Amino acid sequence: MATKSANVTARVQPEIKRQAEAILDRIGLPVSVLIDTLYRQIIMTGGVPYSLTVPNLLTRDRMTDEQFHIMMENGYQQAKSGDGLSVDEAFSKIREGI
Repeated sequence: MATKSANVTARVQPEIKRQAEAILDRIGLPVSVLIDTLYRQIIMTGGVPYSLTVPNLLTRDRMTDEQFHIMMENGYQQAKSGDGLSVDEAFSKIREGI
């Protein structure tokens, strides 16, 4: 096995780093392994191995607090009235979009 001796330095927002590393920690994946894997995928695919597009969906990052609270209240009211989807129906719809 080749010795790993090259360092990678990246500047990221502290909160983004904290959140990402917390998820990686939960799944037991060291950051260095993730970076190594990403680099290997770049080599194998000849590019970035995922889509770099602007999502058309309104994401939490692009919502104001008011928009988010309205969306959550609507979802809560929907759940209370039984107008929502079952878990199986929701995952079925998600799988259709994949």
